[in-house]
Amino acid sequence: MAGRQLQTMVCWLLFLVMIHAKFPTSSSAASLKVGFYRWTCPDAEAIVKEAVVQAAAQDPGVAAGLIRMHFHDCFVRGCDASVLLDPTPETRVEKQSGANFPSLQGFEVIDEAKAILEYSCPCTVSCADILAFAARDASCVAGGIEYQVPAGRRDGTVSRESEIPGNLPPPFFTADKLVEIFAKKGLSADDMVTLAGAHSIGVSHCSSFSDRLYGFNATHPQDPSMDPAFADYLKARCPPPGVHGAADSTVPMDVATPGRLNNQYYRNLEKKRGLLTSDQTDLLWRCGWEYTLS
Repeated sequence: MAGRQLQTMVCWLLFLVMIHAKFPTSSSAASLKVGFYRWTCPDAEAIVKEAVVQAAAQDPGVAAGLIRMHFHDCFVRGCDASVLLDPTPETRVEKQSGANFPSLQGFEVIDEAKAILEYSCPCTVSCADILAFAARDASCVAGGIEYQVPAGRRDGTVSRESEIPGNLPPPFFTADKLVEIFAKKGLSADDMVTLAGAHSIGVSHCSSFSDRLYGFNATHPQDPSMDPAFADYLKARCPPPGVHGAADSTVPMDVATPGRLNNQYYRNLEKKRGLLTSDQTDLLWRCGWEYTLS
């Protein structure tokens, strides 16, 4: 593995470890530790990993879904599994938000792991820890990244759809808005650039970027910051809004190496082939390219 690619993987690893330290949970961050279930449920992490590996073998897209789910969980109320909670007649929850439904994937993997753990170690392993373990194992499946996860989180009991705006960055955010929302979480621009590298896997609905392809503005019918050949590729797979099937069409976030968590995302930005507006911002292009590949 090339030195810079290795650096990218290490930076991604460090972010995933850092996310557990910086984001609040219902338990004190100081109480989290590696091997938390060593005595109470020694097979906990192995059980989660097996569920992830089996699911990814059937559907490789599951890995990207689990990483994204962990991010969407942590960025709202901390890493407390509130994204897993189901609605009640009185409350609309996070998973019902347009940012999560129907695009958020991997719930069945968490359910499978939880069911096995409840049989093996009843009332012991939190869903928040299962989600953290699953994101780690998904990173290993998709990119060969291995790291230890401190555990001991407690599950939250509150989930509100109304808390999604202002916490999860939408795909049309520009650099200044991205920096602002990450700063609210105690994360720097470098942290943001590192996390954005997760867009080297997974898919996006065409509706998340179709404004860059059709009727961009009064001067440019198409976003001039996008490589024209890449735009033609996307148009062939993403009908204009309003055309039958346009809302359900998807393309890989990284068309060069889909399904692999690597540094190709940053190489795509250098070629003006970032998919979302929030990908192809000047900050991500400059910082990501220099930070990862120069």
